[in-house]
Amino acid sequence: MGEALDYVQKTGLEAVEVSTGNYPGDAHCKIDELLDSKEALKRFKEEFKKRNIEISALSCHGNPLHPEESIARNHREITRKTFVLANRLGIERVALFSGCPGDSDSSKYPNWVTCPWPEDYSKILKWQWEEKVIPYWQEEAKFAQEEGIEKICFEMHPGFVVYNPETLLKLREAAGKAIGANFDPSHLFWQGIDPIAALKKLKGCIYHVHAKDTKIDDYNTSVNGVLDTKSYGDEINRSWIFRTVGYGHDASFWKYFISTLRLCGYDYVLSIEHEDSLMSANEGFQKAASFLKEIILKEKTGEMWWA
Repeated sequence: MGEALDYVQKTGLEAVEVSTGNYPGDAHCKIDELLDSKEALKRFKEEFKKRNIEISALSCHGNPLHPEESIARNHREITRKTFVLANRLGIERVALFSGCPGDSDSSKYPNWVTCPWPEDYSKILKWQWEEKVIPYWQEEAKFAQEEGIEKICFEMHPGFVVYNPETLLKLREAAGKAIGANFDPSHLFWQGIDPIAALKKLKGCIYHVHAKDTKIDDYNTSVNGVLDTKSYGDEINRSWIFRTVGYGHDASFWKYFISTLRLCGYDYVLSIEHEDSLMSANEGFQKAASFLKEIILKEKTGEMWWA
């Protein structure tokens, strides 16, 4: 981890989002070791402190609602441990996915419902929310708050039941104000959602932000639409691909995005997420950092001196 933090520090970044397991893995944070050993926890904290780097959030993106019990159980365990670890580290944000159940208790795979008809789908969706989603997250929100975590940051991600502002707010209404957004515009662009409008809709519950871009291929989208199950590696044939910030939308958009974040009361970290398959890990990260440094707003505004 020290080598990774040195790299981050050299790039001039001030904060990192640290994964504790589930889909992103635990390369830099062995959660059981940190929970079992006060000395290990102390050393972990010191690695960040001596470099003056903040942990913006712990992340444990998984599917705690997976119909395969062994998968759900493992993801739920990591999620709860992450809430506990965040408490011990003095971190108030945990980023994650809502998850997605199957269509019944006997399902083997998740079932992401995207249309209301035939009526089977509406019945599935109703069952998922009433029997699985709301009960689970009501309980988890309570557990998180007992651990002092008041900001559970849901990444609105297709494939999971929370994938847009409407579904996020539905869960927030059911499970409480600890539920908020880990706002990643890359998953909204291709759905036809305007991230600026989405920010305004979610004002007051934007808890963490990912800086990642998406490029829509106009030709492929004109032919096939935006629902695309082709491999992310089949870039030339896909309707859209993830890009490093600035390579899907220009600086004008990102300046508007950052300004709107401030208007909506969010003045915290932009967490670079690099999933650009056309760039190396190093090049994509460096380009993102350089791009954002030029347009982020760092200083407090103070009083209007002209009015």
